Amino acid sequence: MSECFQDGTATFLILGSICTRDCRYCNVAHGVPAPIDKEETARLVFAVKSLSLKYVVITSVTRDDLPDGGASMFARSIGALRESVPNIRIEVLIPDFQGQVAAIEEVIDANPAVINHNIEVVPSLYAQLRPQGNYETSLKILRKIGRMTSAISKSGFMIGFGESGEDIHHLLEDLTAAGCQSITIGQYLQPTIDHWPVRKYYHPDEFAAIRETALAMGFRHVEAGPLVRSSYHAAASS
Repeated sequence: MSECFQDGTATFLILGSICTRDCRYCNVAHGVPAPIDKEETARLVFAVKSLSLKYVVITSVTRDDLPDGGASMFARSIGALRESVPNIRIEVLIPDFQGQVAAIEEVIDANPAVINHNIEVVPSLYAQLRPQGNYETSLKILRKIGRMTSAISKSGFMIGFGESGEDIHHLLEDLTAAGCQSITIGQYLQPTIDHWPVRKYYHPDEFAAIRETALAMGFRHVEAGPLVRSSYHAAASS
């Protein structure tokens, strides 16, 4: 946090704090979300201006209860920030919007500098860890971002769930084929005893080796390390 804040970067969660999904690695509260807060965008702009930020990451919980998955709120937030803070650089970290093409296009049309959609885990573990997600849907989103926009296409995933080295390599190949340019890779840390257990703690040298592999595959920017998360050194990816 100190590194990001020192560089004028901060991440904001929109659309409330209750997720409609229940992934086995995530400690975000899940259940029935509150209605959309109509004042949220104004508060976001106020916070960004008050903190004199240079780079903003906007993310959200998954909102399967909304017809567009919350895409219009992402677009509205981007537009409001551009109007009030013209020089701000904006990255969005979006959910899958249940694969709705119109929702994804609405975010793309708002023209953020970076569009991030996390693949989260290797495909062989999707059914166990992300039962409400779909690996192929996420890849399609990343392909669409790469084809339709000049924004940087970004993704991220965690390791330590029990995946093999071959699983990681296959995932990197899929992301490269999807046109992903920037990636974050971090260590999974079990939030509570009820969540999926950590199967392996990767050594920093192992992360360094994965990073070198990813760069050799053609990724433009790679952040890989035990404490790396989606927004780590986010401004560097743009």
